[in-house]
Amino acid sequence: MPKRAKELTVKGIEALKKPGAFADGRGLYLHVSPKGAKSWIFRYAAGGRRREMGLGSAEVFSLAEARERAADVRKVVALGRDPLEARAVAEVAEKVAAAKAVTFAECADRYIAAQRTGWRNAKHSAQWTATIATYANPHFGNLPVGAVETPQIMQALQPIWTTKPETAARVRGRIEAILDWAAVSGLREGVNPARWKGHIQKLLPKRSKVAAVEHHAALPYADLPAFFLRLQAADGMGARALEFAIMTAARTGEVLGATWQEMDLEARLWTIPAARMKAGKEHRVALSAPAVALLRKLATIRQGDYVFPGQQDGKPLSNMALLMCLRRMDRDDLTAHGFRSTFRDWCAEQTNFPSEVAEMALAHTVAGKVEAAYRRGDMLEKRRELAEAWGRFCIGSAKVVL
Repeated sequence: MPKRAKELTVKGIEALKKPGAFADGRGLYLHVSPKGAKSWIFRYAAGGRRREMGLGSAEVFSLAEARERAADVRKVVALGRDPLEARAVAEVAEKVAAAKAVTFAECADRYIAAQRTGWRNAKHSAQWTATIATYANPHFGNLPVGAVETPQIMQALQPIWTTKPETAARVRGRIEAILDWAAVSGLREGVNPARWKGHIQKLLPKRSKVAAVEHHAALPYADLPAFFLRLQAADGMGARALEFAIMTAARTGEVLGATWQEMDLEARLWTIPAARMKAGKEHRVALSAPAVALLRKLATIRQGDYVFPGQQDGKPLSNMALLMCLRRMDRDDLTAHGFRSTFRDWCAEQTNFPSEVAEMALAHTVAGKVEAAYRRGDMLEKRRELAEAWGRFCIGSAKVVL
């Protein structure tokens, strides 16, 4: 049986040293542990069972405060409820409320952090962060993610929907993805207010009705040999990378990230691993004689693993290097990516190669599911012929000695 202390006082509480429970009356006890720690407990009966509920440390709560807490618990018992179960429900409700108080900006950061390892490069993550910070957060970044609804999303989209249609479409899609993630994480409820089909599409015009799709500026193929001659005369690693990008019709990121381990100069083959490809599938690039000649020259000044090294040790050339090369050539009307269109136009208008060969050279998906089931190869040998023809065209049909 617990020891009885009809009137606990501060002095009396401090004097208690032996372990045990000391009653204050009406279910309130001071518990002293074997190590001397003192805490308040409340004992009551619920559902035919004796139960015990902690009311906090005696070092934190005074006797008067403990009695107030005990009085609150007695009221719960008087209503026929179990105080422990009521407290558990309240704690869950508090946690849910706290979770739903997470702001959209915080939720966006968590989503980006969770997805970052699955994205191919840091640039993609930076683009997500930048677009959300620029176009979404100013309108509802500080709102609880559960409170973001259609009016707030429209505030973000309407100002840029007609002036920056491509950016606006990406912003909408990214907001939708973040809100979906929040719903799955239990941070919001209800349908996604950023969804396009059946919702935002009823409020905003289609992108095709707003503005024509902007394509990368491309050089007419008839002008390429003269341009390429000027490019070969230009100094700098950026010029060499642009040469290689044009001759292989590869994407800028694929070229800048190219390593010597990916190159087989004897087989005239560049194998780009799936992790660096837009489609997430390994891609083999047939190298023309001019492309191989360029690589062999670069091999004589090799500085590391990257074919096109940057100024920082162990880092590849920057994306800006190709752009600056074009600017130095007074061709800032062009983009490096646009030369892929130059290649494709040349294929269509100046050669008899099947379109699927050209599309495979560009690492595009060219077949439907049925056709793909029958065509397992990548037409490498046919693409070799195409690469040689394109290489000769780039350099003005000059003979290359390997």
